Amino acid sequence: MKKKPFYRFSGTIIIRLLVGIIFLLEGIQKILFPAMNAVGRFAKIGIPYPYFFGPFVGFTEIICSTLIIIGFYTRLASVPLLIVIITAILITKAPLFMEKSFWF
Repeated sequence: MKKKPFYRFSGTIIIRLLVGIIFLLEGIQKILFPAMNAVGRFAKIGIPYPYFFGPFVGFTEIICSTLIIIGFYTRLASVPLLIVIITAILITKAPLFMEKSFWF
């Protein structure tokens, strides 16, 4: 059986790092600035129990993004982050899309 050369590069590491770093930074912002990025924003857009869900989403983003960055339980850690991003899109962007248009 022939071994793969060591210089074959897989682009998945770049995707993992980019996604992980973005979610890690967003999670840290939710913990450090809760009035602006977590509890305050969640209360303003109508998410129930913002004092619970603000820190919960922040810590979920930090933990799961760290797992994705280091490559440990990547598939399992991506599920909560998918739920977070789909919820964010549906709550914030979908109403704008329905009210205005796609290109606005």
